Amino acid sequence: MARIPSKDEILEWISTDPTKASKRDIAKAFGIKGAARIDLKRLLKELEADGQLQKRKRTYRDPDQLPPVSVLQVNAPDADGDLFATPAEWQGEGDAPRVLIIQKAGDPGLGAGDRILARLTQVKDETHAYEARVIRRIGTNPIKILGIFRKAAEGGRIVPIDKGADREWRVAPGATHGAKDGELVEAEHAGPKDRMGVARARIVTRLGDPSQPRAVSLIAIHQHGLRDDFPDEAIAEADAMTPAGLAGREDLRDVPLITIDPADARDHDDAVWAEADTDPKNAGGFILWVAIADVAHYIRAGSALDREAWERGNSTYFPDRVVPMLPDRLSGDLCSLHEGVERACVVAKLRIDTKGEMIGHSFLRGLMKSKASLNYQEVQAAIDGAPNEKTAPLMEDVLKPLFSAYEALTKARARRQPLELDLPERQIILSENGRVQSVAFKERLDAHRLIEEFMVLANVAAAETLISKRTPLLFRIHEEPAVEKLDALREVAGAAGLTLAKGQVLKTQHLNRLLQAAADTDAAELINMSVLRSMTQAYYGPEHIGHFGLALKAYAHFTSPIRRYADLVVHRALVRAHGWGRDRLTDAEIERLHATGEQISQTERRSMEAERDTTDRYLAAFLSERVGAELTGRISGVQRFGAFVRLDETGADGLIPIRALGREYFHFDRDAQTLEGTDTGLTIGLGQRVMVRLAEAVPVTGGLMLELLELEGAAVKQSSRPMRRRTRGKPKKGGKKRSVSRRRK
Repeated sequence: MARIPSKDEILEWISTDPTKASKRDIAKAFGIKGAARIDLKRLLKELEADGQLQKRKRTYRDPDQLPPVSVLQVNAPDADGDLFATPAEWQGEGDAPRVLIIQKAGDPGLGAGDRILARLTQVKDETHAYEARVIRRIGTNPIKILGIFRKAAEGGRIVPIDKGADREWRVAPGATHGAKDGELVEAEHAGPKDRMGVARARIVTRLGDPSQPRAVSLIAIHQHGLRDDFPDEAIAEADAMTPAGLAGREDLRDVPLITIDPADARDHDDAVWAEADTDPKNAGGFILWVAIADVAHYIRAGSALDREAWERGNSTYFPDRVVPMLPDRLSGDLCSLHEGVERACVVAKLRIDTKGEMIGHSFLRGLMKSKASLNYQEVQAAIDGAPNEKTAPLMEDVLKPLFSAYEALTKARARRQPLELDLPERQIILSENGRVQSVAFKERLDAHRLIEEFMVLANVAAAETLISKRTPLLFRIHEEPAVEKLDALREVAGAAGLTLAKGQVLKTQHLNRLLQAAADTDAAELINMSVLRSMTQAYYGPEHIGHFGLALKAYAHFTSPIRRYADLVVHRALVRAHGWGRDRLTDAEIERLHATGEQISQTERRSMEAERDTTDRYLAAFLSERVGAELTGRISGVQRFGAFVRLDETGADGLIPIRALGREYFHFDRDAQTLEGTDTGLTIGLGQRVMVRLAEAVPVTGGLMLELLELEGAAVKQSSRPMRRRTRGKPKKGGKKRSVSRRRK
């Protein structure tokens, strides 16, 4: 009869042969047969009861080790671009082990949230415990749902809050996560549809009362996957930071640099000063000082703070809160250029001549002390002749030289002719309890333009310096408009009686002429919106392509490293180019500049969408008390399902659905961007003036539904003929074939 192995022998066998860990395999390895299997089963049960083994179906394994073939959930790439995963199931003590995914040619593309079946190899002396080779991907990323939970006798349902989402989700009794009726929840897809064909969901997070004013931005944060909590490791790093000293820096504490920001600014990352150039060769010229918070000193490549900043890409701003790129210890303290406090900075010294042209520039690393933290309104009032107690002492030595330099820069700008769109920015004013108090359009002051011009010039200087020193960097790239979009713009301009010449190399000055011709006419807003829509989206990348909209050959973001990762990369590149220290752009960072550019371009777009959705929701809340009111606006978009209207008073966008235009068919002309009624001949197109009635305002989705009352001053006569079956593609008599859509039910 075969000897029954000891517990230690069994454990040693399983650790060396994890793929053969079933009871049958163990019995075969030790030659155990017949009735002796009962003793083996007893030993395995005892090991399982002691926690030394875990039974996995018919296989035994060490609970603190992963099986050689495991299901893993993929995490987002880290700052080095490496892809890690965590086990889908972990029964061991402590945190689940990190698993590095080793991909080979032909493997499927993987993203955060994907589940894979992988073959694991245990490794030692690494920051991760296992390396994984992909066997196959299991399903796809779970669908995320944000909505209102409605409790029922058996579980409940989720009503999505996304505009245009009309599908509800069924929640089983055991998948409610304790949610209460009416709560805002986050859920994920949870398997096949039920017998009634309704999709199933599982609630994963409860977000509270959706009617609370502060829930508006919270919805956007969760809906767009913004990271609003910092990992403990990143917070620990930030809390351990101490202010930078003078070592290795120039002493700029006596230079009268000031910050000029909005009155409610949450951080101060740039300071400015201008002085007359004493060089006789540049008589009448200026030296402009642009000091930027030295974030690179604190955020080292590869640190927990750096990894988190890379993931976030930028700060996201809402009317009631900010989701910062960096913890407050840095963004609101050590890297914020507060008045009267010593702060580390990187300074661009820019020489301009009397024509406003930059004739030289240099960079230095310094320690500064801001002389004053001012806001735009008080600076403008001071320069207009009404200084207050804070600005009066700064008039002669600080404010007047700044505005004299700005006047020179405006001359250079007029010659360069960057794109001059006139699209006022909305500002939502909240009351103390977080409700919308008013909606206004932000005032554009010379004080705003002064700071903008200084920042643009410093960004140009950073790009030119790094190009000349052959140091890789991330450029801010804005390519020329596509030919198709320009053709569409010419059609819109032609319909408005204006011209955009063809057959020439397009420059911003050509678009500016079109905008100037439309100014002070009924077509002004239409042309501005159409020019904007013809533009490509700016992005970040290591290629030297230029910036079309600003009419600049080289441009990089340098002036906001507190809130943009691109600027932090440029700061590190400047450190590398000047040999200032070890906090430089590393070789590893240079190798992944393409990936970093793609990452932060994506996070920028994500933030823009989140901010826009939040604005829409606040505007819908503001207008919800005015349902039934008659409002004026202009057609801002045309689609097959209806027309969008931008309201004059608030700048909010609402939809006139096809069903609200009467019981007739409407032809949608994509090229002309029009809807034409087959019975009444009513034609709706971009830029037309309208009077509408607010039919519905839904704060939780941000949706506004409108009814058309007047078009170009004439009352709209709606067809009352009965609905007919849709005849797709049937042309009007004497007309070309067009796609046809009917009113939606």
